[in-house]
Amino acid sequence: MIVDKPFSQACENNKGPILTVLAPLLRDYDQVLEIGSGTGQHGVYFAQALPHVQWLASDRCINHAGILSWQHEAQLDNLHPPLSLDLNDAWPVDDVPVIYSANTLHIVSKALVERFFSGVKKHLRKNGLLVIYGPFNYAGQFTSDSNAAFHQRLLQRDPLSGIRDSEWIIELARDSELSLQADHAMPANNRLLIFKR
Repeated sequence: MIVDKPFSQACENNKGPILTVLAPLLRDYDQVLEIGSGTGQHGVYFAQALPHVQWLASDRCINHAGILSWQHEAQLDNLHPPLSLDLNDAWPVDDVPVIYSANTLHIVSKALVERFFSGVKKHLRKNGLLVIYGPFNYAGQFTSDSNAAFHQRLLQRDPLSGIRDSEWIIELARDSELSLQADHAMPANNRLLIFKR
Protein backbone atom coordinates (compact mmCIF):
# COMPACT_ATOMS: atom_id res chain seq x y z
CA MET A 1 0.00 0.00 0.00
CA ILE A 2 1.40 3.39 -1.01
CA VAL A 3 0.86 6.15 1.55
CA ASP A 4 1.16 9.81 0.63
CA LYS A 5 3.53 11.51 3.01
CA PRO A 6 1.62 13.59 5.56
CA PHE A 7 2.87 17.15 5.85
CA SER A 8 2.76 19.70 8.64
CA GLN A 9 3.66 23.27 7.77
CA ALA A 10 4.21 23.98 11.47
CA CYS A 11 6.87 21.22 11.60
CA GLU A 12 8.51 22.66 8.51
CA ASN A 13 8.56 26.12 10.09
CA ASN A 14 9.84 25.18 13.54
CA LYS A 15 12.33 22.37 12.85
CA GLY A 16 15.26 24.73 12.25
CA PRO A 17 14.82 26.83 15.40
CA ILE A 18 14.29 23.69 17.50
CA LEU A 19 17.44 22.06 16.08
CA THR A 20 19.46 25.17 16.98
CA VAL A 21 18.67 24.46 20.64
CA LEU A 22 18.76 20.66 20.41
CA ALA A 23 22.13 20.28 18.69
CA PRO A 24 24.36 21.48 21.55
CA LEU A 25 21.98 19.99 24.12
CA LEU A 26 22.27 16.48 22.65
CA ARG A 27 26.02 16.52 22.08
CA ASP A 28 26.58 14.00 24.89
CA TYR A 29 23.43 11.92 24.41
CA ASP A 30 23.07 9.01 22.00
CA GLN A 31 19.33 8.25 21.98
CA VAL A 32 16.06 10.20 21.90
CA LEU A 33 12.52 8.92 22.33
CA GLU A 34 10.11 11.21 20.49
CA ILE A 35 6.58 11.02 21.86
CA GLY A 36 3.81 11.98 19.47
CA SER A 37 5.87 11.90 16.28
CA GLY A 38 2.85 12.94 14.20
CA THR A 39 3.86 13.20 10.56
CA GLY A 40 7.42 12.02 11.24
CA GLN A 41 9.02 15.18 9.81
CA HIS A 42 10.88 16.16 12.98
CA GLY A 43 12.42 12.73 13.39
CA VAL A 44 13.81 12.69 9.86
CA TYR A 45 15.18 16.22 10.10
CA PHE A 46 16.79 15.79 13.51
CA ALA A 47 18.18 12.31 12.79
CA GLN A 48 19.75 13.63 9.61
CA ALA A 49 21.32 16.58 11.43
CA LEU A 50 22.43 14.54 14.47
CA PRO A 51 23.90 11.29 13.11
CA HIS A 52 25.27 10.26 16.53
CA VAL A 53 21.73 10.13 17.97
CA GLN A 54 19.50 7.07 17.61
CA TRP A 55 16.04 8.58 17.05
CA LEU A 56 13.10 6.50 18.32
CA ALA A 57 9.84 7.76 16.87
CA SER A 58 6.61 6.83 18.63
CA ASP A 59 2.91 7.49 18.22
CA ARG A 60 -0.42 5.75 18.11
CA CYS A 61 -0.61 3.11 15.40
CA ILE A 62 -2.96 5.23 13.31
CA ASN A 63 -0.03 7.56 12.48
CA HIS A 64 2.60 4.91 11.76
CA ALA A 65 2.04 4.63 8.00
CA GLY A 66 2.68 8.34 7.51
CA ILE A 67 5.78 8.30 9.73
CA LEU A 68 7.14 5.29 7.84
CA SER A 69 6.62 7.04 4.51
CA TRP A 70 8.99 9.82 5.64
CA GLN A 71 11.46 7.34 7.11
CA HIS A 72 11.57 5.12 4.02
CA GLU A 73 12.36 8.10 1.83
CA ALA A 74 15.11 9.32 4.18
CA GLN A 75 16.88 5.93 4.57
CA LEU A 76 18.78 6.90 7.75
CA ASP A 77 20.54 4.26 9.84
CA ASN A 78 19.88 6.15 13.09
CA LEU A 79 16.14 6.56 12.48
CA HIS A 80 14.04 3.70 13.84
CA PRO A 81 10.54 2.52 12.83
CA PRO A 82 7.85 4.06 15.03
CA LEU A 83 7.02 2.43 18.33
CA SER A 84 3.40 2.05 19.33
CA LEU A 85 2.95 4.44 22.25
CA ASP A 86 -0.43 5.55 23.55
CA LEU A 87 -0.38 7.59 26.74
CA ASN A 88 -3.28 5.48 28.01
CA ASP A 89 -1.09 2.36 27.94
CA ALA A 90 2.28 1.08 29.17
CA TRP A 91 5.29 2.45 27.30
CA PRO A 92 7.31 0.05 25.11
CA VAL A 93 10.71 1.38 26.28
CA ASP A 94 12.72 1.78 29.45
CA ASP A 95 15.76 3.71 30.69
CA VAL A 96 15.64 6.41 28.01
CA PRO A 97 18.33 9.14 28.10
CA VAL A 98 16.26 11.85 26.35
CA ILE A 99 12.52 12.25 25.82
CA TYR A 100 11.33 14.84 23.28
CA SER A 101 7.79 15.88 22.48
CA ALA A 102 6.51 18.69 20.28
CA ASN A 103 2.99 20.11 20.07
CA THR A 104 1.38 17.34 22.10
CA LEU A 105 0.46 18.60 25.57
CA HIS A 106 -2.16 21.05 24.28
CA ILE A 107 -3.69 18.36 22.06
CA VAL A 108 -4.31 15.72 24.73
CA SER A 109 -6.47 15.98 27.86
CA LYS A 110 -5.13 17.12 31.23
CA ALA A 111 -5.41 13.53 32.44
CA LEU A 112 -3.15 12.39 29.59
CA VAL A 113 -0.68 15.20 30.33
CA GLU A 114 -0.44 13.75 33.84
CA ARG A 115 0.02 10.25 32.40
CA PHE A 116 2.75 11.65 30.14
CA PHE A 117 4.69 12.81 33.17
CA SER A 118 4.06 9.54 35.00
CA GLY A 119 5.64 7.77 32.04
CA VAL A 120 8.57 10.18 32.02
CA LYS A 121 9.13 9.55 35.73
CA LYS A 122 9.13 5.81 35.15
CA HIS A 123 11.21 5.60 31.96
CA LEU A 124 13.65 8.56 31.88
CA ARG A 125 17.05 7.59 33.24
CA LYS A 126 18.96 9.50 35.90
CA ASN A 127 20.56 12.67 34.46
CA GLY A 128 18.23 12.30 31.46
CA LEU A 129 16.60 15.21 29.64
CA LEU A 130 12.98 16.00 28.87
CA VAL A 131 12.45 18.48 26.02
CA ILE A 132 8.95 19.87 25.39
CA TYR A 133 8.02 22.23 22.55
CA GLY A 134 4.75 24.09 22.17
CA PRO A 135 2.64 27.04 23.31
CA PHE A 136 2.25 27.71 27.04
CA ASN A 137 0.51 30.25 29.22
CA TYR A 138 2.32 32.21 31.94
CA ALA A 139 0.61 33.28 35.16
CA GLY A 140 -2.63 32.02 33.61
CA GLN A 141 -2.35 34.44 30.70
CA PHE A 142 -1.99 33.86 26.97
CA THR A 143 1.26 35.20 25.57
CA SER A 144 -0.38 36.49 22.39
CA ASP A 145 -3.76 37.06 20.75
CA SER A 146 -2.95 34.30 18.27
CA ASN A 147 -2.42 31.81 21.11
CA ALA A 148 -5.75 32.84 22.66
CA ALA A 149 -7.48 32.25 19.33
CA PHE A 150 -5.67 28.94 18.90
CA HIS A 151 -6.84 27.86 22.35
CA GLN A 152 -10.45 28.52 21.37
CA ARG A 153 -10.04 26.46 18.19
CA LEU A 154 -8.60 23.62 20.27
CA LEU A 155 -11.59 23.72 22.64
CA GLN A 156 -14.02 23.65 19.73
CA ARG A 157 -12.30 20.55 18.36
CA ASP A 158 -11.93 18.87 21.77
CA PRO A 159 -13.12 20.47 25.05
CA LEU A 160 -10.48 18.47 26.95
CA SER A 161 -7.58 20.00 25.02
CA GLY A 162 -6.10 23.48 25.32
CA ILE A 163 -2.93 25.47 25.94
CA ARG A 164 -1.49 24.55 29.35
CA ASP A 165 -0.12 26.81 32.08
CA SER A 166 3.66 26.57 32.25
CA GLU A 167 3.50 26.62 36.05
CA TRP A 168 1.39 23.45 36.05
CA ILE A 169 3.78 21.73 33.65
CA ILE A 170 6.75 22.68 35.84
CA GLU A 171 4.91 21.37 38.91
CA LEU A 172 4.19 18.05 37.18
CA ALA A 173 7.83 17.86 36.16
CA ARG A 174 8.98 18.54 39.72
CA ASP A 175 6.69 15.78 40.99
CA SER A 176 8.37 13.52 38.42
CA GLU A 177 11.83 14.33 39.86
CA LEU A 178 12.73 16.79 37.10
CA SER A 179 13.99 20.35 37.37
CA LEU A 180 13.59 23.10 34.80
CA GLN A 181 16.93 23.90 33.16
CA ALA A 182 15.86 26.39 30.49
CA ASP A 183 12.80 28.01 28.94
CA HIS A 184 13.56 29.18 25.40
CA ALA A 185 11.39 31.62 23.49
CA MET A 186 10.68 30.23 20.02
CA PRO A 187 9.05 31.60 16.86
CA ALA A 188 5.25 31.87 16.56
CA ASN A 189 4.77 32.37 20.32
CA ASN A 190 6.00 28.90 21.25
CA ARG A 191 8.46 27.79 23.93
CA LEU A 192 11.04 25.04 24.32
CA LEU A 193 11.20 23.78 27.91
CA ILE A 194 14.24 21.78 29.00
CA PHE A 195 14.06 19.61 32.13
CA LYS A 196 16.70 17.36 33.70
CA ARG A 197 16.41 14.46 36.13
